Formats: sequence, structure tokens, C-alpha cells
Amino acid sequence: MAKGMVGKTVESLGDYLKEQRTSAELSLRQLAEQAGVSNPYLSQIERGLRKPSADVLQQIAKALRISAEQLYIRAGIVSPVDGVGGSVELAILADTKLTERQKQSLLDVYSSFLATNGQAADETDS
Repeated sequence: MAKGMVGKTVESLGDYLKEQRTSAELSLRQLAEQAGVSNPYLSQIERGLRKPSADVLQQIAKALRISAEQLYIRAGIVSPVDGVGGSVELAILADTKLTERQKQSLLDVYSSFLATNGQAADETDS
């Protein structure tokens, strides 16, 4: 993913989180407390300065009572395109036996396999 695209993804995640938080009539401090993250960290996520881990997104989703999958899509962790991962990525993220680092490593490997397979398909079509 291009560097500019990551920024846009995180920014749209922040905008979405802020929108959901205000809809739930929660202050930044209240959401941070309910999600178990620091107030400054949540503020940085909302402003697009930080890209949170899948676990943090899951905690925020739970506090907001929204789908964690929506946050994963907006953060660029899961692809919204049908047939491109999705269930595999969600299974990795949901596995409580894996550490956050192991989850990210598996997601990176899976993503690279998809990219390689996509390039191979493009070359055979040419």
C-alpha cells in the first residue's frame, strides 16, 4: 500500500471514529476510558496521527458498540473487496492464542501471497 494511501486510510478511520463517538454522545475521555486506552492515544487516532493495532480497534469497537470489522476495513487491515481475504484475515485477528505481533506477521504474509498471486494472474493474462 502506498504511503499516501495509508495516511488516507488512517485519516478516514479517525473521521469515522470521531463520528461514531459523537453519535454515541461520548466525550473523548469517556471513550478512552471505556476502551481501555489513553486519552492522548485515542485523540491521535482520531486525528490520523496513529494507526492502532487490531486489538485496540476491537476494544474501541466494543466500547462504541459497533462492528470491529468496519474499523478493520477503515484501518486497511481487512479488504472490503469480496473474495480478497476477509474471512482469513478476520480469523487471524480473532485468534486469542496469537500475540499482536504474530497476528500482524501472519497478515503481512497472507497479504504478500495475495499480491504475488495477483501478479502471476496478471502475467498469464498478458
